[in-house]
Amino acid sequence: MAINQDLIVNVMLALVVALAISFVATPLVRRLAFTIGAVDVPRDNRRMHDHPIPRLGGLAIFLGFLISVLIFAEIDRQLRGILIGAVIIVVLGIVDDIRSLPARLKLVVQIAAALCAVLHGVMIEVINNPNLFSDNPYWVLGVWGYPISIIWIVAITNSVNLIDGLDGLADGVSTIGALTMLILAVMLQEWEISIVCGALVGACVGFIPYNLNPAKIFMGDTGSTFLGFILATVSIQGLFKYYAVISFLVPFIILGLPIFDTSFAFIRRILRGQSPMTADRSHVHHKLIDMGMNQKQAVSTLYIVSGVLGLSAVMLTTTSVGKASLFILALVICGYVAVRAIFPHHPDHSGPNGQKKEGDKGSEEKEERDG
Repeated sequence: MAINQDLIVNVMLALVVALAISFVATPLVRRLAFTIGAVDVPRDNRRMHDHPIPRLGGLAIFLGFLISVLIFAEIDRQLRGILIGAVIIVVLGIVDDIRSLPARLKLVVQIAAALCAVLHGVMIEVINNPNLFSDNPYWVLGVWGYPISIIWIVAITNSVNLIDGLDGLADGVSTIGALTMLILAVMLQEWEISIVCGALVGACVGFIPYNLNPAKIFMGDTGSTFLGFILATVSIQGLFKYYAVISFLVPFIILGLPIFDTSFAFIRRILRGQSPMTADRSHVHHKLIDMGMNQKQAVSTLYIVSGVLGLSAVMLTTTSVGKASLFILALVICGYVAVRAIFPHHPDHSGPNGQKKEGDKGSEEKEERDG
């Protein structure tokens, strides 16, 4: 497979420019967050930080991504729809980071943003038939493509939002997912998608030094929902569109961690007779903390899980050599994390003196704020 060197250079430039802008913009966004009041102020013992920390960091990620895409990508109808939807998501996130908004209002706006992308052609139209015994290798979704695409975009947007519970977790997992999509897009020689994925990887990497534990700034809903939205829409353009090459399972594998965590959270709450939106402290990263890990160890563990899933997705689309073993390894690791999450060694997440362990500040407070 011959690869155009000039196009590879453009992809790398998009990555580097997005990284530089995000890295330089983050301290400026941090100051802006303090000025406009987008700050997480510890008001109870659930917060692990003892001083105000700004939570508007996603704006720096967005700026790095947007400027890089505008410079290096050709803005076609589909990409225009993605960018319009992304702007809507970011504006919603900024307002929510300054002043918490009702969950229902946010859901309506997220659906509107998804609809913008779908009406511009970012839609799942055909997928592989999962029935191996069927004579028809594909399913043509027809009109069902519209609601399925909207549900996918909104679901992934909120899944990434919900895993934003430990310093650097959502940013790192999103980086791994975007890098996997970048590799696949280059292999498929889809250069516009490659540039978009490269810009996303760079924007995430530029922000992560400020977000790793101990975080100097949180990405807030501005960042987590933006990353989820871009990953969801780009997966439609770069993965679902190429049903003749890539199985419909691949996007689910790449985004397996946030999908699993959100699905398990909803099932757990429903079985308890609670609303799926009820806040709890039973996400996978919480359970890793309860098992005795600190924040850095828990985040590193989930990075590994995401990395193995990404590698498995690449292998499943390229060669049969070793792909089965890698896929099984991914399932084993994810299964291990899932079992330990369901059956933790330490169901009490308090420390020996009754204090919260490190990492408590995460998605618990996010979900309680979001309703």
